[in-house]
Amino acid sequence: MRYALSTGPRRAVAVTASALITVGVALAPPAAADPATGQCTFPNKKYEGRPWSLQRVLLEELWSQSKGENVEVAVIDTGVDTKNPQLKDAVDASKGANYLPSKDDKGEPIDRGRSNGTTDKVGHGTRVAGIIAARPAEGTGFVGLAPEAKIIPIKQNDAEGHGTAKTLARAIDHAIAVKADIINISQDTANAAEPDPVLKEAVDKALTQNIVVIASAGNDGLGGGSKKTYPASFEEVLAVAASDRNNERASFSQSGDFVGVAAPGVDMISTVPGGGHCSDNGTSFSAPYVAGVAALIKAKHQDWTAGQIVAQIEQTAERSVDGRDNRVGWGVVDPVRALTEDDHPIESPSPHEGLTEAKAPTPAELHLGETADERNARLATYAAVGAMVLVAGLGGTAVAMRDARRKRDHGIGASTR
Repeated sequence: MRYALSTGPRRAVAVTASALITVGVALAPPAAADPATGQCTFPNKKYEGRPWSLQRVLLEELWSQSKGENVEVAVIDTGVDTKNPQLKDAVDASKGANYLPSKDDKGEPIDRGRSNGTTDKVGHGTRVAGIIAARPAEGTGFVGLAPEAKIIPIKQNDAEGHGTAKTLARAIDHAIAVKADIINISQDTANAAEPDPVLKEAVDKALTQNIVVIASAGNDGLGGGSKKTYPASFEEVLAVAASDRNNERASFSQSGDFVGVAAPGVDMISTVPGGGHCSDNGTSFSAPYVAGVAALIKAKHQDWTAGQIVAQIEQTAERSVDGRDNRVGWGVVDPVRALTEDDHPIESPSPHEGLTEAKAPTPAELHLGETADERNARLATYAAVGAMVLVAGLGGTAVAMRDARRKRDHGIGASTR
């Protein structure tokens, strides 16, 4: 069974002028792209601003609690390119691996790249890793949610979808062997069929080792139907749907009773091979957003179990209804709340029971971040408007005093007896 990358609606697109993506779940067209081709090229220009998915978070407050230090996140994907400066110090190449087959079904050789998983010709895994742990850099407002966490790059798939349930299981086994704290899997079964039992065995083994397993829910949501995807649908795996700027389910995001939470998955800026950034859509990029939050919690609460970390993410999510639903699960992840409303660990209620047992928390304020220049411009505007109001007020006072003097001098308004 083939595994596909969970990026955007399922259609084939080019990631460079000459490379055609033909996997079961194709990569979505990047929004920040080469004007001539309409596609993201590697390397690319830096994204100068702060992406909207980070503007919704008070990063200073978040990072005052944790930055993900000493937490290792296994990114099982198409590899992670360490030539991007923001990922150079974020990747633990010594623990990386490559389980991409050496030959395809027809016996043709496959370009596997480096054996430690630090090459990525697709750019998918490099984007995923950046959302989790990209280091801060001059000239860009993009940064990973957990900028002191470490990425373990495990290459298991490519643009042609050569990854299988067996290679994915081997990749999970490797993550367990190198003692990853969290596993991110941004891919799913193309036909939503339950895969080879070997994959479930690997997932169950990871869970018994107290590893948080996070997987993208998939991108077959355009028709409004609901179906299971794997490994997201395995019990105790945190399945992540995609949300948009309005904290609603992205139109392509897969629905189902297995969905745990949602996270930003539209116009997601992240790192690309060689350097720079591109934008993309899909639950592929929602999952690492949640993995970043999990890394922050793990660093702050080292004694918490995987189940308690998942419960914390679910029960502090923003939601407009009691309990959960099939579109966004328990709600849209709230990183700051997950790191501050954490006096004691909680256990997650079953996603299939008691859909109204948890009350919707008070909606969190939406805080839009701003750059220093934007802040200075805003303050300058306030000052200018304030000055205008002051001048107008003084002018009005002067006019009133003048009119009062005129009335007094001419006896206007004087009382008559």
